[in-house]
Amino acid sequence: MDRKKQTLEYYRVNADSFVEGAMKADLSATRKKFTAFLPAGAFILDFGCGPGRDTNAFLEAGYKVDAIDGSPEMCARASEYTGIQVKNMLFNELDARNRYDGVWACASILHLPEEELTEVIRRIETALKNGGIFYTSFKYGEGAKDRGGRFFTDYTEKSLPVYWASVTSMKIIDLWISHDTRPGREEERWTNLLAGKSSIEKDL
Repeated sequence: MDRKKQTLEYYRVNADSFVEGAMKADLSATRKKFTAFLPAGAFILDFGCGPGRDTNAFLEAGYKVDAIDGSPEMCARASEYTGIQVKNMLFNELDARNRYDGVWACASILHLPEEELTEVIRRIETALKNGGIFYTSFKYGEGAKDRGGRFFTDYTEKSLPVYWASVTSMKIIDLWISHDTRPGREEERWTNLLAGKSSIEKDL
């Protein structure tokens, strides 16, 4: 089984336990960093939405949201939870142009090997409007890893900017390390990145 099928199979088999854990994660502070750069009523793509936790938060805050996920099980859960139709789509199928004010890829594109990740980041840049904002996160570490049936590409605060500069013209606005907010997993760390499609200065 290839890595992509293996990871999707994980989400099929472990849908209940994954949803339970994901819904306990408090990403409100990170969402606030992201939405601080968005206009009222902005159009957001939740890129790998999982069970719809963040999609729902964005909708409740008055944003327009498209949500996609590669896992049919996650799409079904997220559609039910958010009340919108979540599209079952792989990351490399994104073909929008100048459509979104923001793309939110929380703990999602980290499942791609670096060569596929590069293509997807460029697709995200194309999908963003000029001045658009992009957020993503990776597990803290270096290189490719298999963890319990899922594939991950990890970065640190040192390796991610080097990789980023080599694949996209989106400028890093903020880069920070955070701890996992799920109960019992507080020692796990994440590398977070916020970037803009044009020259945007941080002003929070």
